[in-house]
Amino acid sequence: MARGTALVRRPSDRLAEGLVTHIERTDVDVARARRQHEAYVAALAGAGWQVREVDAAEQCPDSVFVEDTVVVCADLAVITRPGAPERRPEIPGTEKAVREAGLEVVRIEAPGTLDGGDVLQVGTTVYVGRGGRTDAEGVAQLRDHLATRGRTVIPVPLREVLHLKSAVTALPDGTLLALPDLLDGTALRHPTRAVDEEAGCHVVPLGDNLVLLAASAPRTAALVADLGFTPVVVDIDEFEKLEGCVTCLSVLIPGA
Repeated sequence: MARGTALVRRPSDRLAEGLVTHIERTDVDVARARRQHEAYVAALAGAGWQVREVDAAEQCPDSVFVEDTVVVCADLAVITRPGAPERRPEIPGTEKAVREAGLEVVRIEAPGTLDGGDVLQVGTTVYVGRGGRTDAEGVAQLRDHLATRGRTVIPVPLREVLHLKSAVTALPDGTLLALPDLLDGTALRHPTRAVDEEAGCHVVPLGDNLVLLAASAPRTAALVADLGFTPVVVDIDEFEKLEGCVTCLSVLIPGA
C-alpha cells in the first residue's frame, strides 16, 4: 500500500551551472548525477512512495531541488517565493503538480522570500531558517498560512549554511540531528543529537522506521541503526557539489 506521493524533478541538462553559495565550485558530472537521481527515485519507490515527476524545467539549473518550491502541510501546499530570483521560474511546474494532487494552494507573495529547504516540520512545530534565502516577511506569511492547520512556526537563525535543513533534520520520533556550528540551536524545542558529519544532519523519514540519508554519512547511518531505525542509503555526491542533500530532491505528500 502506497504511503503517499513523492514529487521529484529530473535533473536539468544545465545542472552543472547550479548556484553555489557557501562551498567552492567543483565540476559536476551530469550523467552520473542522473544515475544517482534514478537510484534516489528507486529508493523512494522501494519504501512505498508513489513517485510523480514534476514537469521538467530545463532552463533552470537548480530545478532538481524541488523541495525549495513548495511546503506541504497536511492538505495545504504553500508555493514559495525563492530567495534566489533565478529559481522563481521553477514555480509553475510545481504548482501544477500540487494542484493535480488535490491540495489547497496558497503562496508566499512579494516582497517576502521563502525557500522550502528552510522549513522543517516536526509534529505541529515548524522550524523556519532565517538566513540568506528566507526573510522575515516570508516567515510571517508562512506562519499565517500554517496557522490554519494548527501549526506553530519558530524562526531559527542560521550561520554559514544554505538552508535550515542543511543544518538540522528530524528522525521519525522527533529527535533532531544537527550540526551545531551551522545554526543557533537555542530556538530548537525538540531533543537534539549532534552529528559529526555534515551530511549526517540531512535525513528524510520515509515511514515506519525507514530513514533516508546520504552515503557520505556512514557514521550517522550507524547511529541511526543503533537507535532502532532502518537506514536507506543513497549516493548523491554530485548533488552535494551544489549544496544539495537528500531532503531537497523530493517533496513527500503523505496519503490520507
